[in-house]
Amino acid sequence: MDIYGNYRHQADVCHAYQILKKGGLKEENIVVFMYDDIAMHEMNPRKGIIINHPQGQDIYAGVPKDYTREHVTAANLYAVLLGDKKAVKGGTGKVVASKPNDRIFLFYSDHGGPGVLGMPNMPFLYAMDFINVLKKKHASGSYKEMVIYVEACESGSVFEGIMPSDLNIYVTTASNAEENSLLSRDEPSTTP
Repeated sequence: MDIYGNYRHQADVCHAYQILKKGGLKEENIVVFMYDDIAMHEMNPRKGIIINHPQGQDIYAGVPKDYTREHVTAANLYAVLLGDKKAVKGGTGKVVASKPNDRIFLFYSDHGGPGVLGMPNMPFLYAMDFINVLKKKHASGSYKEMVIYVEACESGSVFEGIMPSDLNIYVTTASNAEENSLLSRDEPSTTP
């Protein structure tokens, strides 16, 4: 699968990881899903490096590869979020083993459409499936609060009007249910 054209999605994941680490989160509490095909891609002018700004520093270095390539699936995401090691297929097997007083932050970056979020491997993440996983996570009593940030076109459609208000989950999306989420640069660049 060649998704170099989607450079920003993986760059956003790497950047989020670096922010969490800089903020003091322990690596054992961070699980990373990314396809991982852009750092060494033939079109990358800076082999082994991922940036998120035209003159940016490497944000790829040190990022764990818990779930990559064929292991980046909705089923694995659900299993990881639910802390279900038996349901995970491939990857490191790391899951969100949260406890009742823990806070969970989920950052998701990919394409989106009405009621759906992209995945590099089928099937996609569908709104009702994801909401049901969130309900199950809440019912397990294994977190205090959760924040979900989704960077995808029409990402609001995954939650608007269907997200229960009693799950102690705050969701913010890069776009509402009917708009695109677009890349913006402050200067031209030949690097994605």
